[in-house]
Amino acid sequence: MSALRARCPYCRTLTAVAFEDEYECHSCGATFAAGLVRVPRAWGDGGEVMAAAAETAIPYPEAVVVEEASLEAQNEALAKGLPRRPLVLGGCCCAHVGAIRGLVRRHGRLGVVWLDAHGDLNTPETSPSGNEWGMPLRMTIDAGNVSAADVALVGARDLDPPERDYVDEHGIDDDLARALDGVDAVYVALDVDVLEPGLIPSFMPVPGGPRLEELETTLRDVASRAAVAGLGLTGLAPGAEPVLLARLAAATGL
Repeated sequence: MSALRARCPYCRTLTAVAFEDEYECHSCGATFAAGLVRVPRAWGDGGEVMAAAAETAIPYPEAVVVEEASLEAQNEALAKGLPRRPLVLGGCCCAHVGAIRGLVRRHGRLGVVWLDAHGDLNTPETSPSGNEWGMPLRMTIDAGNVSAADVALVGARDLDPPERDYVDEHGIDDDLARALDGVDAVYVALDVDVLEPGLIPSFMPVPGGPRLEELETTLRDVASRAAVAGLGLTGLAPGAEPVLLARLAAATGL
């Protein structure tokens, strides 16, 4: 499907058409601030729950579905197929890697705000599990798509020792002002496990996270500092309320 045309979530016709960064449905007249990209894949053992949750209904026009057989193929399909302003719905956090790759090609210097209870900074050599979903932030930094200086890691509270060493060495913290200073645009990578467990079903809940209202305040802060080029929602478990996901997207301006 062309990213210029999408399926309207309301009338279910392929009549939502992209204009600049937005979509308008030519059938029912609804307008949308982003095009939906579904990535029903999870790269690790036992991630079928996350993959299934990528099918969650959410009120944005579906422009692209990416179901490639390898992570590298997924990354490139995402990079090439993104709408002008994407809302990526994973799957695991590996969905962010291809989205960031594509947005860097489009916007130049991209800041990344990574909201996650985990660091996602392992490598195959440091990972206790070997699951690739514990590595995507490190992947995108090591690939040169984003500088560690332009990354804010927000809400992380369950990092492995090698990840703690990495953030200390590279000066990665949760300071939005530092990470977004001078960037051309920002991508928001939001794993819902950043929230306090029980608010939105997540695959790997970790106690001690923010409430919904606190997270919305953070997202509005991000949007006030840089143009939001896209948002990714990942780490879901089935049963998430679409209205809550839409609230989080709206806080970024999407």
